[in-house]
Amino acid sequence: MKEITITTQFKVFDSTTDLPFDVQNLMDQAAAVRKTAYAPYSKFRVGVALILDNGQVILGSNQENAAYPSGLCAERVAIFYAGAKYPEAKVLKMAITAASDTNETTTPIPPCGSCRQAIAEYEIKQDTPIEIYFMGEIGTIYKSESLKNLLPFMFVKKFL
Repeated sequence: MKEITITTQFKVFDSTTDLPFDVQNLMDQAAAVRKTAYAPYSKFRVGVALILDNGQVILGSNQENAAYPSGLCAERVAIFYAGAKYPEAKVLKMAITAASDTNETTTPIPPCGSCRQAIAEYEIKQDTPIEIYFMGEIGTIYKSESLKNLLPFMFVKKFL
């Protein structure tokens, strides 16, 4: 038997004012679009802003549906739209913020497993890491240099 160790590394920012200005702007846009989430069931709203290498900013918010799991997470709304509208563009940075209608979220909230896989597909396709910043409603922000930090064992097309 062998044992392997996998380590990941994140940068931690105490507040949005500590972020680089361009990321602060992305996070502000993510917080604004979070308010457009359709979340009558979970009462959990997520907003995403991502910037492409062509300068376009793409926004997304989660959209729920009574016919669960027909809804879609904010991360996938944004990255799928970017892929459809700008198929040749690369995603450079993604800002994610999440808030609950019932309690204040102060812990950084990462993408769910399905969103991690979707982001991984785009990161592999473009052969360039995507910087991912994520937070709750307020408080600490985590930065990952690549989706690989969040999903070290990615399912990739060579497995098919």
